[in-house]
Amino acid sequence: MMLVTWLGAAALAQDLPFEQYTLDNGLTVVLHEDHALPQVVVNTWYRVGSKDEVAGRSGFAHLFEHLMFMGTDRLPDNGFDVVMEGHGGWNNAFTFEDGTNYYDVGPAELVDTFLWMEADRMSALGEAMTQEKLDLQRDVVRNERRQNTEDRPYGRVRLYLPQMMYPEGHPYAHSVIGTHEDLMAASLQDVKDFFASWYVPNNAILVVAGDFDPAAVKAAVAHDFGAIPGKPLPERASPEPVTSPTEADRTIEDRVDAARLDLYWHSARALSDDDAKMSLIANLLGGGESSRLYRKLVLTGKAQDVTVFQDGLEWDGTFALRVTALDGTPIEELEAAVREELATLAATPPTDDEMALLRNQLEFGTMYSIQRLQDRALRLAQYAAYTGDPGWLAKDLDRSRRVQAADLSDATRRLLVEGTPVRIVVTPQAEK
Repeated sequence: MMLVTWLGAAALAQDLPFEQYTLDNGLTVVLHEDHALPQVVVNTWYRVGSKDEVAGRSGFAHLFEHLMFMGTDRLPDNGFDVVMEGHGGWNNAFTFEDGTNYYDVGPAELVDTFLWMEADRMSALGEAMTQEKLDLQRDVVRNERRQNTEDRPYGRVRLYLPQMMYPEGHPYAHSVIGTHEDLMAASLQDVKDFFASWYVPNNAILVVAGDFDPAAVKAAVAHDFGAIPGKPLPERASPEPVTSPTEADRTIEDRVDAARLDLYWHSARALSDDDAKMSLIANLLGGGESSRLYRKLVLTGKAQDVTVFQDGLEWDGTFALRVTALDGTPIEELEAAVREELATLAATPPTDDEMALLRNQLEFGTMYSIQRLQDRALRLAQYAAYTGDPGWLAKDLDRSRRVQAADLSDATRRLLVEGTPVRIVVTPQAEK
């Protein structure tokens, strides 16, 4: 009992102090001071992901994640990395359905360098784009698609899933990495137009976190970013809610050693109340060795592993459940066990002990997820992008703390038992 009390108090006291303001050109700026270590993070979140791509041009957002490291006239070729790494810094990026995120991490004295380089990329990358750079990074992305999806065990599920979950034309109906055909069809002008449309200050959130002087950073931000013009953004899609898949069942033969059952339900959008409930349900069912499905399937020798997670996005969410068979256990037996557990949860709320464990996991997981400076910067950017409020941490915690055992049964019934999942079975290839 003391553990629950301590974790709750610690998480409640945990805060992400920040200052937010907006430049005249529309750039959202968030400052988070932390002088515990002589370190600084500059995180730039662009509100452009695969959902913003037009038909026939899938993969552009992810392609630009690569192109952004190809240099400008002032920092040609790999000059960005040379300057940063030469002074003890490092950087990386990721792209997903709703956004593209770039982050720079290094000693505190690099803050001015980071800001200048990010502003240089925002203002000048399009002008420095060449056919040679496009061809090089297009080949890199296509090879990444082969390595991470087409040739990876179970990887092709990621390619089929979007089109099975969503109708044609929906912003989430194609994979983030795009198709070979669309990537090959991209012209240099297409790429320049994409950059000019989306990589603008009024479509970005700039987070500066760490050991810095706020007055000096504000002056640097104004100097480096203030003159970059904002512009009207392209019209974004506003899709209707999707509650059922366009294709419910598929079997894939792959170069794998064991069969796997994948179930994916339409669930709840990011940071909604149902999103919190589904995250707790995922932990209850598959969150470690004490979870229900782990004990029911893995500890009994029927499955190698169980993976369950909730993935909330701007327009929708996915609840995923994957079970890999062990020693030839029939997929039908695994699926029957899963559906039996879901029916049980829908009919009978979790016990008090289970709810206490789930709340402990929530509190500890939240605190752990913001220990590193770069993770705090990302959390601030994410909250700003989805809610407009970088300081949404307390509300985030509160929406999960409000969940009662009966709420989990209700959400399981509504979204999982009564919902129709996408069912994908991956089986070992037959010997030829």
